[in-house]
Amino acid sequence: MLSPSETSAIAGYLSNKTNSVKTYPFEKTLAVYTVKDTAFAYLETGKQTLRLSLRTDPELSKLLLEKYEEVARGHKLDPKRWVTIVISGQLSFDEITALIDHSYNLALAEVQT
Repeated sequence: MLSPSETSAIAGYLSNKTNSVKTYPFEKTLAVYTVKDTAFAYLETGKQTLRLSLRTDPELSKLLLEKYEEVARGHKLDPKRWVTIVISGQLSFDEITALIDHSYNLALAEVQT
């Protein structure tokens, strides 16, 4: 299980990405992080578990789904291009930040095309 400081660090890491904007367009427990109006992460904090939805390429999605029990298809998102991580400690903080970077880069590439 991630510690409270690591949980806070995930939110901080998302907010500190260049040009990242955090909004709450749906509910107060679901933060949406965007870069140039394109979502790259959804962070749900209102439940007992922390849920983080991130963009991925289809091949990485497949690998993550096969390897980790805490990774599921994107909840209410394109299941081929998004995964939702129920943060329970199976993935390390460094692995999570690497996936955040990947998601951010995919969103950035989308807005630059």
